[in-house]
Amino acid sequence: MTDTTAAAMSGGVDSSAAALLLLREGRELLGLTLRLFNGGEEGTDAAAVAAQLGFPHRTLDMRREFRSGVIDPFAAEYERGRTPNPCVLCNRAVKFGALLRKAEELGCGRLATGHYARADYDAGAGRWLLKKAAHPDKDQSYVLAMLTQEQLSRVLFPLGELSKEEVRAVAQEAGLANAKRKESQDICFIPDGDYGAFLRRHTGRDYPPGPFVFEDGTPLGRHRGIVDYTVGQRRGLGVSSSSGRLYVKEVRPADNTVVLSDNAALFSRSLEGSALNLIACSRLDGPVRLRAKIRYRMAEQPCTVEQTGEDTVRLAFDSPQRAVTPGQSVVFYDGDTVVGGAVIERSMD
Repeated sequence: MTDTTAAAMSGGVDSSAAALLLLREGRELLGLTLRLFNGGEEGTDAAAVAAQLGFPHRTLDMRREFRSGVIDPFAAEYERGRTPNPCVLCNRAVKFGALLRKAEELGCGRLATGHYARADYDAGAGRWLLKKAAHPDKDQSYVLAMLTQEQLSRVLFPLGELSKEEVRAVAQEAGLANAKRKESQDICFIPDGDYGAFLRRHTGRDYPPGPFVFEDGTPLGRHRGIVDYTVGQRRGLGVSSSSGRLYVKEVRPADNTVVLSDNAALFSRSLEGSALNLIACSRLDGPVRLRAKIRYRMAEQPCTVEQTGEDTVRLAFDSPQRAVTPGQSVVFYDGDTVVGGAVIERSMD
């Protein structure tokens, strides 16, 4: 193992600026770009930035790891009527899993990324902590909440204290060619946002039409296939009701049914989660008052969190939350510190 730091580089401004900041600290870098799927980013922009800044760069073929660790689980969850977060899957299994292992094979002691988050060691607790970025509008701690202690001990987040505007300024002052490159807002392997079409191509399966029913069982029409719907969805339903706007309340693969409701029926006060990953502590002792969020772009909400098993948890929010969606992540915070995260199994009234 050497003092070389692996810099994960997508070709975007964030990872490029992160690499530049590490160079200014005097670190020796090896730029690494991942080829994750056919037609994906293969490192041209990242290689150009590495050449401009004067450090070596490699593109790693991780299509197999990405398929098994992200795309296959993504498809399987949709077939179960759930809505996974592929970025959460990718961070734990690929970017901070397979890539970190490969970086170690290449002699790198640390892995740096362009995520907006902070990692600190708490000597008193003997644990690595994940904290929100200093500027909350770009904070990405939500999608990093399933990282392990081992993974956090090896990572660097150079952008954790900076705003997006400050990062672009760093890149522009250095004359980086990608300083003004736009951010992608879509899932990287589904750039057109048509999840149903992607899943049909990926699995080779035909998801048949089935019944739309109101939550009381009243038939409302026919849906196109269960993979085209997620909890809380309103657009693209193609059905109407005299009672007002309709939303997806539940997707039931067992009988190929999509349950619709009005907006008020989407709210629930509590949830159960599985695959619990605790970062700030090894176990939650009794009910704990924290704040949590159930999707990336939302404000944390006050709640009571209780660990119910080795890897299970129950959250009770102070006020009802809209569209608590099985398969999504719930992440809970104590101030700026990520206490842990879990996968939502079901909502409860």
